[in-house]
Amino acid sequence: MATDWPDKLYDQLKAAGVTQFAYVPDAGHATVIDRSLADPDVHSVALTTEEEGVALCAGAHLGGAKAVLLMQSSGSGNCINLLSLIKGGRFPFLTYVTMRGDFGEANSWQIPMGQGTQPALEAMGVTCFRAETPDEVAEITEAALSMVFQSGMSIAVLLTQRLIGAKAFG
Repeated sequence: MATDWPDKLYDQLKAAGVTQFAYVPDAGHATVIDRSLADPDVHSVALTTEEEGVALCAGAHLGGAKAVLLMQSSGSGNCINLLSLIKGGRFPFLTYVTMRGDFGEANSWQIPMGQGTQPALEAMGVTCFRAETPDEVAEITEAALSMVFQSGMSIAVLLTQRLIGAKAFG
């Protein structure tokens, strides 16, 4: 399985004009976060909690910039109330969510939010696409970039544990 998909994802986001990367530190997003931190042409913002990234993405749009929120599925629950800002203000919104609590999860504490991530995001008007393979990341990202920044939609790309691997526990 190809392991360079995170580098390709970063290149795709940057080529599409994404200049603001909001994130809560997460091993699954390490390559994209590290590349955004090293890139003098973009702003990379470490968040104390995921919902700050929702506001950052809305503010970026108001300022004429494109932003993306990088988070883990356990943090998506922190965003649910603030997604009303995205829905009410009709802001374009793009997030990449590294999944826990799905395929191969060994930590039972991760399962409830992992199983609830997609239904909760969809209840708040966010369309979810699940990437299971490296090739799907590129294909889904191309579609998501168009849907978000040309059609003004809210999209979550769920990077599944089939793609990123399940963490060992115990």
